[in-house]
Parts: sequence; C-alpha cells; structure tokens
Amino acid sequence: MMRKAFPGNATVTAHHSRTQDLATITRQADMLIAAIERLHFVMVGINRVADSTHKNGYRLVGDVESETVPTKASQITPMLGGVGPMTVEMLMHNTFQACDRANR
Repeated sequence: MMRKAFPGNATVTAHHSRTQDLATITRQADMLIAAIERLHFVMVGINRVADSTHKNGYRLVGDVESETVPTKASQITPMLGGVGPMTVEMLMHNTFQACDRANR
C-alpha cells in the first residue's frame, strides 16, 4: 500500500490497540486492515473461542464483530475459519524475498 508505484501510493497510517480515540480514527478510514488477535476488538482478524459444541472444543471468530460491521462497511471479506490461501501465499512470497535479499 505504501510503495511508490502501482499498486500503492496510498496514505497509510498504523495504529496500536491503545491509540486514543481509535474508534473515531477507524470510522474515517477508506480501508481498514485488522490483525490484532483480540476477539471483536474492531467489532472485524481471527481468534479462537472455547465452544464445547465443536469437536475440537473451540471455534474461530474474527477480530471484527461481523454482525454490526456490515451495516457500516461497504465491503467486508468473510472470516472463513482460518488463515486463508492469500495469507499463506504472501507469507511464502515475503519469506523468499527475504532469503533472496539475505543471499545477495
């Protein structure tokens, strides 16, 4: 998002869970990327919650509270139950890039 070429050239701000008035800041965002691992922190990530009705004893829920956010957001990607293929692909991509840079 921040690179000086397409795709990129975006103004990106990063905030911490203790940023003052974070709710107001996130409401002003054109795009919000949440990766905080705290249940329903943004009322939008992924967390493990105890659930005895599931075979493994837990279920996965997002960092975003997906019941109310769709009324505020025009687009939202679903939390499908785990780390998705794009996350894995980007992790591998970044790992190979780091390895390549380290061996130059």
